[in-house]
Amino acid sequence: MRRLTRWTLVLFPAAIAAACSGAPPAPAPSPTPSPAPRVDQPPAPNTLTDAERSAGWRLLFDGQTTSGWRGFRRSDLPAGWRAIGGALTRDGAAGDAITTEEFANFELAIEWQIVEGGNSGVMYRVSETASELTFFSGPEMQVIDNARNPDGGTALSSAGACYDMYAPSSDVVHPPGAWNQTRIVASGAHIEHWLNGVKVVEYELGSADWLARKEKSIFREVPTYGREPRGHIALQDHGERVAYRSIKIRPLS
Repeated sequence: MRRLTRWTLVLFPAAIAAACSGAPPAPAPSPTPSPAPRVDQPPAPNTLTDAERSAGWRLLFDGQTTSGWRGFRRSDLPAGWRAIGGALTRDGAAGDAITTEEFANFELAIEWQIVEGGNSGVMYRVSETASELTFFSGPEMQVIDNARNPDGGTALSSAGACYDMYAPSSDVVHPPGAWNQTRIVASGAHIEHWLNGVKVVEYELGSADWLARKEKSIFREVPTYGREPRGHIALQDHGERVAYRSIKIRPLS
């Protein structure tokens, strides 16, 4: 048996007395809470972040007026295009809308929302003198309800396609009523279509592949198609309601 020291004899009764007193043990110190993780909120529609401004982006639609837009081959914007709820909206017979400015090399960002069965498109490098139709000069990124519009079931005319030329690599379109995020990159002959964060089309204007595809398309007898080095951005009136917002552009060298 272990020998008890004098200090053991003194402390042991005190410990027993404390245990029998019913006094609760001292609470453990509370841990210091970790700071909540930062969640970066997406920018509000029709606005630019500081980073976007620094990178050279600017808005083509302010969310409230139709300033900067007019009808194709017109000096005014038809009444069927209106600023509604923060979106440039086609809600009546109008014809295609175009930017008052022309652009050569650029990155374009635009959000779009379409009704069930709807069809529209975003054309770029559009000329008002080359043809009577916007898409006979400017290539078109297809805007469409893939599920309910017959053209959406055909790859070359589905959402994100370069109409009748290049099919999207995948179907990533959001359903009618939801907003889709689109980017178009035009740098010389190099073109990219992005839909909801996915690069779905990439091609080179005037390449052997492009020429071969053109000969098999509706543009085979349209010499003005895809030939303009600069031009307007156009929004297509295809007869159904469609809304566009957060339309922004930055020039590329």
